[in-house]
Amino acid sequence: MYRGFLFDLDGTLVDSLAVVESAWSQWGQRQGIAAEEILAFIHGKQAITSLRHFLPHADETTLREEFLWLEHLESTTIEGIIALPGARELLSFLNEQQIPWAIVTSGSLPVATARYQVLNLPLPEVFITAEQVAQGKPYPDPYLLGAKQLNLAPETCVVVEDALAGIQSGLAAGCSVVAVNTQHGSEHLSPTYRLSALTELTISIEPNGFTLN
Repeated sequence: MYRGFLFDLDGTLVDSLAVVESAWSQWGQRQGIAAEEILAFIHGKQAITSLRHFLPHADETTLREEFLWLEHLESTTIEGIIALPGARELLSFLNEQQIPWAIVTSGSLPVATARYQVLNLPLPEVFITAEQVAQGKPYPDPYLLGAKQLNLAPETCVVVEDALAGIQSGLAAGCSVVAVNTQHGSEHLSPTYRLSALTELTISIEPNGFTLN
């Protein structure tokens, strides 16, 4: 029996893959790092985590400058961003049924807000972004904070994720995890449910919450 949902944003509710990969590929050209190497690492993680990985000897000033360059590019490039199938309908259904839900993203507030607003999706009660947590995904902190701000115990929440780091984060937080549109490399994980699309998610309303079928 569950009480609320915690949704990742990119790759789960929103298809922004082309924008993300284009921005990071351009950054890789600036740094002389192959796009393939970058794109194999970044998904589901905070940008600053990826920057520290690829620039291990950079000082904090340099990392901040690179972060702001990426953030500006990603927050001002919205062409081609679309809602994934079933996202709008699912969020509207949760609002109709008064089921609490939050968005928990590794993106910064400017990037996540730009992508979400362009689609005019239902607004979340809680919106967790990278600035609000000390340790991002795959650590449990983001989903623990999302559950806390919904006033729910983590074990009563369903995390919906596509990325390896996000699935790990949800499981580490003690939530049930629906893996959807999963990336290569997540095969060894054991989420509670695996779906190929949000349209496959079936919710049964019960007196004290809901179940998934």
